[in-house]
Amino acid sequence: MKGRTLLCFALVFFSSATGQVSYTIPEEMPKGSLVGNIAHDLGLETKRLMSGKARIYTSDHDEYIELNRERGVLLVKERIDRELICKQTTPCALHFQIILENPMQFYTITVQVTDINDNPPTFEGDKIELKMSESAVVGSKYELERALDLDVGRNGLQRYELKPTDNFALNSHSKIDDSKNVEMVLQKPLDREKQDQINLVLTAIDGGEPHMSGTMLIVITVLDANDNAPVFTQKTYKATVRENSSVGTNVATVRATDADQGSNSKITYSITNKLDNVRKIFNINYENGDITLIGNLDFEESRNFQINLRASDEGGLTDYSKLIVDVQDVNDNQPEINIMSKSNVIAEDATLNTVVTMIHIEDKDTGDNGKINCFISENVEFTLESSANNFYSLVTDSGLDREKHPEYNITVTCSDEGVPSLSSSVTLTLQISDVNDNAPVFERSSYEAHIVENNTPGLSIFTVKATDADWNQNARVSYILEDSSVNGVPVSSYVSVSADSGVIHAVRSFDYEQIKDFQFRIKAQDGGSPPLSSNVTVKMLIQDQNDNPPQVLYPVQTGGSVVAEMVPRSADVGYLVTKVVAVDVDSGQNAWLSYKLQKATDRALFEVGSQNGEIRTIRQVTDKDAVKQRLTVIVEDNGQPSRSATVIVNVAVADSFPEVLSEFTDFPHDKEYNDNLTFYLVLALAVVSFLFITCLVVIISVKIYRWRQSRILYHSNLPVIPYYPPRYSDTLGTGTLPHVYNYEVCRTTDSRKSDNKFGGAGGQNVLIMDPSSTGTMQRIQSEKSILDEPDSPIEVSYYSQICICYSSTTIYFFI
Repeated sequence: MKGRTLLCFALVFFSSATGQVSYTIPEEMPKGSLVGNIAHDLGLETKRLMSGKARIYTSDHDEYIELNRERGVLLVKERIDRELICKQTTPCALHFQIILENPMQFYTITVQVTDINDNPPTFEGDKIELKMSESAVVGSKYELERALDLDVGRNGLQRYELKPTDNFALNSHSKIDDSKNVEMVLQKPLDREKQDQINLVLTAIDGGEPHMSGTMLIVITVLDANDNAPVFTQKTYKATVRENSSVGTNVATVRATDADQGSNSKITYSITNKLDNVRKIFNINYENGDITLIGNLDFEESRNFQINLRASDEGGLTDYSKLIVDVQDVNDNQPEINIMSKSNVIAEDATLNTVVTMIHIEDKDTGDNGKINCFISENVEFTLESSANNFYSLVTDSGLDREKHPEYNITVTCSDEGVPSLSSSVTLTLQISDVNDNAPVFERSSYEAHIVENNTPGLSIFTVKATDADWNQNARVSYILEDSSVNGVPVSSYVSVSADSGVIHAVRSFDYEQIKDFQFRIKAQDGGSPPLSSNVTVKMLIQDQNDNPPQVLYPVQTGGSVVAEMVPRSADVGYLVTKVVAVDVDSGQNAWLSYKLQKATDRALFEVGSQNGEIRTIRQVTDKDAVKQRLTVIVEDNGQPSRSATVIVNVAVADSFPEVLSEFTDFPHDKEYNDNLTFYLVLALAVVSFLFITCLVVIISVKIYRWRQSRILYHSNLPVIPYYPPRYSDTLGTGTLPHVYNYEVCRTTDSRKSDNKFGGAGGQNVLIMDPSSTGTMQRIQSEKSILDEPDSPIEVSYYSQICICYSSTTIYFFI
């Protein structure tokens, strides 16, 4: 607009709670015009605006101001038309907030828009027609249509001018609402005969610089005489109506009277409002003056109305009045919840009073209907705090735990204090992000696993399982075998554990006879940073397999001797011949042994106890029974499949040793040699050879020494006195035993290492014979071993003579 002067000034002020800044700008500023340096006025740096993602929040749909973060200034975003935004309201201001994040802050900004003279006064129509009686008295007043100027203040409508002024003059004064009421006053009587029509021009002028104006043509038709004009009963009527009143509601009734009679006293009523929307909402019955609603009232748009009324008679005389209608507010607007800023995700270790969401509440109602109270659902870890007028912050008020509540649906409900109360709500969805605050937990406090011995290396034994209440990487569990030792050997040489699945594998094949159980610890560790872990003890139990046959301890099976148990012919039924003693290194039922007689020279003479291995006679021994009895006993364990061992028991049925010797001289040698026995025999032979050579050297040395001594004695002529050991008696070479027995023990130097062991039954003696010749018999007690120890093995040694060791019931033959 020509000559328009733009005046811009700013008034800045701050509050201690939240920053508040006020600016004043004229309307119609070009797009991009500077409003103010907001960064400087708020005391902020531009980098804070950038890092805080500063933005403008407004509850209105149209944004007229924009924020330039880089420069820290406010600019005009859209052309501002004060008349469009505020109409006649003054002062006119734009209210918005600037929101900052990290941390959340907001500042209230007010931009006051001042008016410029950009609108001329205008009339609703270009022309109005009036009828006036020629009898109208001087001083009669005629209200004219007012002009409308959208500008306010000094730029608004200021005065009217009427030309020509021959018969009429203007009487302009302000009404209650500060609008100019224009009355045309008759200054000179009318004469229809001289002039039946008068044309006047009404000009409305505002106070802007330069002035702007609008005109309207007034056409007056002079009528014949009508001496009395209608008169309203009140100059101003008042009425109150609720904003939710239905169409057709009677608002008020106005009345006017006319002193004339006939057609000159017939009054018609009308509404003279032109520029506003009064005639769209109200209607007057032109005959009786009843004013009714024909539209909807909205208190939030218009709180009161001024209805300009006119009463006219048929003579053209009029009177004017007005009806002031106050609209009564009804609680018909729910609170509006506007989310200014919110966080969708928050860490579970967030500190107390962390701001999650900021909201702004509006209610267009007034009074109690516009008072708002907001609250959230109970039993949640958040609270709603009021930070300013109708501004709320949702903050944490207790610790969060994602494992208990991974997500929150927080409903914010706001209600007004109207009757009945209206409310609205919004649901905020908040995800809780995980923090590694839970260690893995095993399903059990300890584990016990079983594996059968002789397993294949790499066999899957058992699976441990641990769970972590955290999420994603923090819940990813790895399994680690902790370092320890079993019998001095690292446990990793026994078992291994899969890091991902927790499956325990056997590294080696286990032997129950070597190790029966062991235990180790497994650590479960999550993938968090730093990682958390827990331990569990696993006890591994080795289960026995029947992988060892029974071993016969007695009677001892030798490769070069014949072992015989002596049974006198006078033995009764049930006579205990001997007892087969066997063991099984397995355990449980795999070590349960049973004995049975497999073969026998006379099966009717002997039986073996299935549980104890005792060999007893089952009938009376007779003279017809053979002296040599050969029994084959099989020892079986209870495993699946079972394993067994066989032992041969030689029994001599005789009352004397000579009878036994005569029968057993042709006893065949047992040629079944044990592999271990062969090894020991070779070793014994080597040792005996070494000892033989050593002894030979010693004997030769002694012989030489004695020979030299004897030569000395011979030359010395000393008498020779023979010496005999104590209790020695000469048998004169008859071959019978002396009354004092001389015992010799026949053993090798390495006889302790033999695998053949024996033990004698209580009260029994052993007889050892050479089947090829006779010789010295030696008697030993059963309580003492032939060797130094009871379980010492016996090796075969070849000598030039035969050693026969005997007892009362058992005979051993060594060649």
